[in-house]
Amino acid sequence: MDGCKVNLRKVAIIGCGFVGSASAFSLMQSGLFSEMVLIDVDRDKASGEALDISHGIPLARPMKIYGGDYDDIFDAAIIIVTAGANQKEGETRLDLIRKNTAVFQSIIPEVAKRNQHGILLIVSNPVDVLTQVALKLSGIPKNRVIGSGTVLDTSRLKHLLGEHLGVDSRSVHAFIVGEHGDSEIAAFSSANVSGIPVHEFCELRGFYHHEQEMAKIAQRVKDSAYEIIRKKRATYYGIAMSVKRICEAIVRDEKSILPVSAMMEGAYGIRDVVLSMPAIVGKDGIEMQVPISLDQDELARLRRSAGILEDNLKEISF
Repeated sequence: MDGCKVNLRKVAIIGCGFVGSASAFSLMQSGLFSEMVLIDVDRDKASGEALDISHGIPLARPMKIYGGDYDDIFDAAIIIVTAGANQKEGETRLDLIRKNTAVFQSIIPEVAKRNQHGILLIVSNPVDVLTQVALKLSGIPKNRVIGSGTVLDTSRLKHLLGEHLGVDSRSVHAFIVGEHGDSEIAAFSSANVSGIPVHEFCELRGFYHHEQEMAKIAQRVKDSAYEIIRKKRATYYGIAMSVKRICEAIVRDEKSILPVSAMMEGAYGIRDVVLSMPAIVGKDGIEMQVPISLDQDELARLRRSAGILEDNLKEISF
């Protein structure tokens, strides 16, 4: 980020549905920013959400929150895009591809016209495909176009592993990689609990049927969004916290390793497709992708996941 051309304390959110509004609330509480502009096709919705959240400022930290339009994003350090059709019960993330590509064709050029120096954080689904769409439509350098990727899926995996093993989930180190969706891969071969390989740690805790239990956990992670949508019609708190976590890494230049959506450039034999892999994230966006150890089965499944995303890209024109 060019500090001369952006306000490092300003964030913009485009799309004020469940995810956008929950993200705005989470970011208000975080104290990362002093200015937040909310933009939505329904301007009253954006202004109403801003007004509602701003009423909590005396209980949090000073901040300017308001509903605005594209002209207000010119100096935002991070532009978060959550706009798009919601995932409905029985619908996969990839079912959304045509609808939300059309939405992006109206949004992303407007962003690019006004802000070429901030970081574009894509959250709308299917996030890997839409990150690639945004990358092409915006012309913004690839390190500054980031998808929220499998940050939430990875958090779900750590949560379930922590529950299974009876250990603090923050001590679990594991990644979901590939598509943020049905072809995602739980990379158990490199998973560990404070440096102890996860299968060894299972035995320390009295669990010996590793493959079956890990397969069940991976399936629960994959089914989490469907279960939540079935029970409450939408998912938004978990992804809002994931958005906050990515913003923290950027604003604080943490150089944290997060599994975000980024363009693959040959690692694992995959090129010219955006998918979710661990990457170092800091003030300039993605500094570099971090290759993690994958066994042969995981690698094959990762390549299949990349193929699915490539096939879906072929179905749209942008």
